[in-house]
Amino acid sequence: MIALGSDFVGIILKEQIMKHLDEKGIEYKDFGCYDTQPCDYPVYGFAAAKAVASGECEKGLIFCGTGVGISLVANKVKGIRCVNCSEPYSAALARQHNDANMLSLGTRVVGSELAKMIVDAFLENEYLGGIHAKRVDMIRQIEENQKLD
Repeated sequence: MIALGSDFVGIILKEQIMKHLDEKGIEYKDFGCYDTQPCDYPVYGFAAAKAVASGECEKGLIFCGTGVGISLVANKVKGIRCVNCSEPYSAALARQHNDANMLSLGTRVVGSELAKMIVDAFLENEYLGGIHAKRVDMIRQIEENQKLD
């Protein structure tokens, strides 16, 4: 299951991606927001990130105007590696090399067709491990200890 979250600007793109996920038969849970009334992206980015970190959801897709603010929120949650992408190549490599578990997109940055390609690249790729595992482990160590041994 995929966790979704957005603010009032990101809801436009989130709803388009929800239709795309429906067409692909991919299950998701929407953690809000649910309309275009002004709201604060930290509330919804945090809710989606908590769902991923807890294992309730496997991955997360979050949306705001640029994707930057909501990604910063998600990355404050222990265990989250959220990337903000505006093209598919980085989304694919973020999964393969960095074991990214959340993707943020900006409604004001990417159109819906490009966003679908980015989401597909993120969801269709898997973490490769191997030579990348050491670096991901280093990220986890920094998260735990705020230092590298």
